[in-house]
Amino acid sequence: MKEIIATQNAPGAIGPYSQGICIGNVIYTSGQIPINIKTGEIPLDIKEQAFYSLSNVKAILEANGATMSDIVKTTVFITDISNFSAINEVYATFFEGSFPARSCVEVAKLPKDAGIEIEAIAIKA
Repeated sequence: MKEIIATQNAPGAIGPYSQGICIGNVIYTSGQIPINIKTGEIPLDIKEQAFYSLSNVKAILEANGATMSDIVKTTVFITDISNFSAINEVYATFFEGSFPARSCVEVAKLPKDAGIEIEAIAIKA
C-alpha cells in the first residue's frame, strides 16, 4: 500500500507532489532544495545549501521511521559542477560507514534558484 509522507520538519511541496512516498519498506523522497525550514530562506553558500538539502531529506526519512543509514541511492542535482568537492565535504558528514550509490549531475536551473537539489531512495531496516 502506498503511504504519503508529510512532515513539518521539511519544506512543504511547492507543486503537485508529496515530500515522500513509502511503499512497503521502500521510501522515495522528492528532491529537496536547500530551504532552511526555520527561516524559509535558501543560503548563498553551497556548503550550507548542501547541509539544508540533506537535512530536509533526513527529516522526511525520520517522519517515516527511517534514517540516513537506510538510504541506498541518492541523486544530486547541482547548477555548478565546480562545487562538486565542496558538496562532497558536507555530504560525507551525513553518512556513517558505507555510502549509498549516487548520481550527481549538473543542471541548468533548479527551483527558487537553488544551487543543489537532492532526492533519495531508502529501504527501512
